[in-house]
Amino acid sequence: MQYKIFLTSILLTASFKAQLSNLAPSVPATDHYFGTKIIDEYRNLENLQDPKVINWMKSQSDFTASVLSSIPNRNYYLNKRLEFDKREGYSLYDLKVTENDKYFYLKRNVGEKTAKVYYRNGFNGKENLLYDPANFVSSKKTTDTPKTGNFIINLVSPSGDGSKVAISLTQGGKELSEVIVMDVDKKSIYPQTIINTNPASIGGIKWLDDNSGFFYTYYPVVDLQAKEFRKNTRAMLYRIGEDPKKLNDVFSSTHNPDLKISNTDYPAILAFNPEDQHYIGILVDAENFRKTFFIEKKELLEGKNNWKPLYDKESKAFSIRLSGNDIYFLSGYNSSNYKLCKTNMTTRDFKNPEILVPEKKDEVIKQYTITKDGIYYVTAKNGVEAKLYLYQNGKDIPIKLPYVSGSIDLQSKGKNFSDIWISCSGWANEEERFRYTLSTNTFTQENLVPNIDFPEFKDITVEEVSIKSYDGTEVPLSLIYNKNTKKNGKNPVLMDCYGAFGESSIPFFAKSYLLWVNQGGIVAIPHVRGGGEKGAQWHTDGQKDKKPNTWKDLIASAEYLIDQKFTSPEKIAIWGASAGGIAIGRAMTERPELFKAAIIESGVLNTIRFENNGIQATSIKEYGNPSDPAEFKGLLEMDSYEHIKKGEKYPAVLLCAGINDPRVSPWQSTKFASKLLASSTSKRPVLLNIDYEGGHGANIPVAQRYSNLSDIFAFAFWQLGHPDYQPQKDNKK
Repeated sequence: MQYKIFLTSILLTASFKAQLSNLAPSVPATDHYFGTKIIDEYRNLENLQDPKVINWMKSQSDFTASVLSSIPNRNYYLNKRLEFDKREGYSLYDLKVTENDKYFYLKRNVGEKTAKVYYRNGFNGKENLLYDPANFVSSKKTTDTPKTGNFIINLVSPSGDGSKVAISLTQGGKELSEVIVMDVDKKSIYPQTIINTNPASIGGIKWLDDNSGFFYTYYPVVDLQAKEFRKNTRAMLYRIGEDPKKLNDVFSSTHNPDLKISNTDYPAILAFNPEDQHYIGILVDAENFRKTFFIEKKELLEGKNNWKPLYDKESKAFSIRLSGNDIYFLSGYNSSNYKLCKTNMTTRDFKNPEILVPEKKDEVIKQYTITKDGIYYVTAKNGVEAKLYLYQNGKDIPIKLPYVSGSIDLQSKGKNFSDIWISCSGWANEEERFRYTLSTNTFTQENLVPNIDFPEFKDITVEEVSIKSYDGTEVPLSLIYNKNTKKNGKNPVLMDCYGAFGESSIPFFAKSYLLWVNQGGIVAIPHVRGGGEKGAQWHTDGQKDKKPNTWKDLIASAEYLIDQKFTSPEKIAIWGASAGGIAIGRAMTERPELFKAAIIESGVLNTIRFENNGIQATSIKEYGNPSDPAEFKGLLEMDSYEHIKKGEKYPAVLLCAGINDPRVSPWQSTKFASKLLASSTSKRPVLLNIDYEGGHGANIPVAQRYSNLSDIFAFAFWQLGHPDYQPQKDNKK
């Protein structure tokens, strides 16, 4: 055994030396930004069509696979998740309940790669299989994409009466979808397929009142590498049975030039109740507050384009709901934690509306739903302490939950019904779904999945603390660990951080976290600025020139864990994805000595370079505009790639990206890896792992995601010295 360990050690050492002799091809480019000269050593790696770039990416991915395969216990997480799946029997998600009590959902049974569409009439009705994605045949005629196999259903959208259901399918993590429509009673698929859309992310499927068709957002260009990708999208009206190629544009810059819609906005239609007289047109972008329009339903359906302004960004209105002539919405106008408001289609006063629920001091209003009995709404303190209220007859009524919950999700049938369901979850308790009955003030469990016991997690505890950042700001920090954990500075810590787009890291039953803890680790989730845990200002304080607050909050959280003897720098791994790549990349480049390892998935790492990179306009609104002198300084400061220094000792790094990623191009990870390999003197591994069957992380078979996570956990435990993951323990023959 010792000989095998020694042999593995020798092979790994030789492999890392070989990697350093295979540095990326470098064709530098020089740019001048407002008096600042930038030399980009690896600009050429942005060309994903270049054979040299393709070959280097593949060689690095092959190398990464060989290194990861040498880690003992590499498949621990994968095997445990498959074991849990077997214990649970099946998983269920994307539940939709129609007004006539028909249930539609996605369900994946144990052993199945992907979920299928199911239906039942009422909660206690018989379950019926509606559609298996294995039967889907793509309508696209391409040479690089198989017409069959590996399609994932990422959205189901039943019509209002449940007679039809639209099913969105995607492949290889691309997110762009094909949509088919099924007749529920006949279980037959209409022959037409809608293409060039992404309803799971943008626009959704909004059915007409008579269930004869729906609105969706159309992409004229779907080539991920094209400069026009994601531009000039249009809201379309499709009627069942028509030829989808005969596009019926109802809301776009082309159809409505007078509205001055940007070519980078995403026009989408909102529809609420059949009795409403108007449709809402919204321009989707990276911000909560969006420019919005309205039109009479009759006019739109007659082919007219008489859209009128409803509110602008400065009104800071969002989460709009119609109810006849009334308009309900959340407002961030002079209220960072938001207030619940009401106006109407006649006055349309969004800056001085009727305030139903004023802003709360320490709670952020996160969600609301309108029912026959009143408006139920959810608040959260620090993003992790959820509360439920009912606004009824001018009164604000708190409702005691079945148990203390970290997060709450609401679902109702609408304003004409009393039906309301509350789903509660937390870091250490699985989500449970309850029907709430107002008349008796009781909660009745209505889970669609069985409650499964996980005795292996019984000793896990959750602690919510607040730490002081570098500037004195109080930053929430969630800690998940075994109740018997000793504060001896030796615990391996995994810090999961995001902090962007106003998104909150809300508590959920993350088996990945709990499995890490069960192997002797601690999970820490810093709720850094840039997220939405403390309202709109918390987001603003982590944007553009204030973006350094994001990674400095992460650094302060790590220092707190060290000061409290939870861990030490040699035992900390930081992990982030997408926009979270900024937090991870800049934390490790600013304080490389503070962390032993960093894992970045589909990371934003080269912010001054927006050309040919995913969601350009969305990135500009969140991070800054490189054409603006002031905002460019912020972009340069948050650019992890540009902050890599020659001769610095950096942590071990695992960079994961999907070749089909439509949001963050994989060249960002590729450039970061190449420069880090050529610059770091720590002799710690720098691994680039390109998934050639994946995209931005979602929309892939569940076993594939389990496998990816298993690699991440194995890499982190290996670098943090966990004895079960060491390919090299001693050097004795």
